[in-house]
Amino acid sequence: MPKFIIERDVPGVHQLENRDRKATALQSVRALKEIGTDIQWVHSYISENKTHCVYLADNEELIRLHAKKSGFPANKITEVKWILEPVDAE
Repeated sequence: MPKFIIERDVPGVHQLENRDRKATALQSVRALKEIGTDIQWVHSYISENKTHCVYLADNEELIRLHAKKSGFPANKITEVKWILEPVDAE
């Protein structure tokens, strides 16, 4: 399944309390369950006013559908072509 990085502009996301973080994750998971098994959330990186989320999905349209259903913007969607790691230098 292709891997995608989704950049989301979410003002104040870095200041969420633990219960609000949990609620946000639950909102995303509910949208994923509604869509089906052709999309999976791997994890997200939180920075000031942004999230960078890693997803596996059959196509970019599923990423956009998840954004619509979850209510979280998908400001930029980038498909990962390959992963480079330190072990590749050996």
